[in-house]
Amino acid sequence: MKLASIKNNTRDGQLVVVNKNLTQAVKVPNIAQTMQDAPDNWATLAPKLEQVYKQLQKGQIIESFEFEPQNAMAPIPRAYHWADGSAYVTHVELVRKARNAELPPSFWTDPLMYMGASDAFIGAHDDIQIEKEEWGIDFESEVAVITDDVPAGTSSSEAKNHIKLIAIVNDVSLRNLIPNELSKQFGFYQSKPWTAFSPVAVTPDELEDAWKDAKVHLPLVSTLNNKKIGSPNAGIDMVFDFGQLIAHASKSRSLMAGTIIGSGTVANKGSKDGSSCLAEVRCLEIIAKGQAETPFMKYGDNIKIEMFDNNGASIFGSIDQKVVQN
Repeated sequence: MKLASIKNNTRDGQLVVVNKNLTQAVKVPNIAQTMQDAPDNWATLAPKLEQVYKQLQKGQIIESFEFEPQNAMAPIPRAYHWADGSAYVTHVELVRKARNAELPPSFWTDPLMYMGASDAFIGAHDDIQIEKEEWGIDFESEVAVITDDVPAGTSSSEAKNHIKLIAIVNDVSLRNLIPNELSKQFGFYQSKPWTAFSPVAVTPDELEDAWKDAKVHLPLVSTLNNKKIGSPNAGIDMVFDFGQLIAHASKSRSLMAGTIIGSGTVANKGSKDGSSCLAEVRCLEIIAKGQAETPFMKYGDNIKIEMFDNNGASIFGSIDQKVVQN
């Protein structure tokens, strides 16, 4: 099934069930008011929501209305926990190679992860508001999962069972602020503005055969100003699957229902299908030509991120954002 949160003048929006082709939706206040209610009570609510989804697919719900992605908030507009990994180690390896730095061997066996700001996420069609262009505005196309309650010490195999919803993400980065922050050896903060999510989140079964081994085996397409930057396959070169990422995050403490775990920037070795961020494009230019030629995003730029099934249909709807001055 597919779920979304639509704007209703509250911080958490109104939970709606959306049909498969993203054209119709229905409110379900008798089941749940907000998206957070769903993972909080998944065992009880998921079957009820699934029944509504099936009825919506058959056109049996007269209260349905046109689904407008522009009116969608992030699926969970604010979350108790947002942790972003770096599961595509080839991306990290490339970035380090561009500055002649070695990749520590442990990066291949122990996931990188940081805790991001989750007090507010933005919708797929909300503007990227940044104060200064010189901060180095970049998009990062990712996949993310939403969990129910995950006990501390959960194994990677058990963790897969806690994945309830999947979405795609634009984890915006301010590249020119990152070096100073990382030099303090205390992680990201100022260099990570609000993160945008796809209009809908979907249950794993919506991906059919593309969901296996706790990975999404489909290309993630990034288009900047109508020019495709890349479409690497999210299921290829993902060194740590979502089960492993969840196990890593829950090693020493439980994760509350509604926790969101990101994959990190999707990347394929050799970048034959392009990149999922401008930083990687620039790194390839440095390696090949000695200097970066592609600029970071400017005010007025448009970034579109989308994933399609094997029949060419959009699964999550598109993230379609414009960069504007805050």
